[in-house]
Order: sequence, then C-alpha cells, then structure tokens
Amino acid sequence: MAKREVLRIRGSEHQNPIPTAVKVGNMVYTSALIGSNPETGEMPDSVEEEISNLFHYMHEIMKLAGGSVDDIAHLSVSVTNREYKKLVNVEWLNMFPHEDNRPARHTSVKDLREGLRVQIELTAVL
Repeated sequence: MAKREVLRIRGSEHQNPIPTAVKVGNMVYTSALIGSNPETGEMPDSVEEEISNLFHYMHEIMKLAGGSVDDIAHLSVSVTNREYKKLVNVEWLNMFPHEDNRPARHTSVKDLREGLRVQIELTAVL
C-alpha cells in the first residue's frame, strides 16, 4: 500500500487532531473542509466569503497534492440552509465552467458545528 501523506493548508486546521487532507498513492481525500479565513483562521461574517474560502482551500489542496481542481472526482457539500446551494453554485461554476468537465457532487442540508454554514469534502484522482 502507498504511504499516506498528510497535506496541511494554512488556515484550514481542525479543532480536532484530524488532518485537512491526505494523499495516498494517486488519491486525495479531505476531512470536512470549513470556510475559515486563510490568513486568520477565523470564520467570516458572510456565507459568500465562507464559500469562497472553501473553494480556495480546494484549489490549494489540489496544488499541494501535485494536481489541479480538474482531478477532483467528487464533492460532498453540506449546508445548513438549502438556499446556500445557490451561493455554492456561483463558486462551482467559476471553478468548473465547462459542463463536460465537472466532478460529481452531492449537496445535503445538515446541522453543522456552531458557526459553520457550509462544509465540503472532496475525493480526487491524480
């Protein structure tokens, strides 16, 4: 089995002893990413900024793993309000503008840790 490589992204650290992402062979997996400010680690006031930060982290994780967002195979998106899906779609279309080159995605409404409105998990194949 390929050795697991922990990928650390500034600002995305968890409160728990869980890595932000891992790479095993040609696969990349994330924990539940949160949209904290990359510079301060604090949660932004606006959900739009929270979502923008999440997409920033996905880009940074894929770059650190040696790939790009084009290698993302699947995203699981959790939102606390169904209306946030529309806001996620704005960043989604910016990152994946071509209809025939988008990862699979599932969005569900869930209760998230206090202060979070959106979180994302990704799986990628390099």
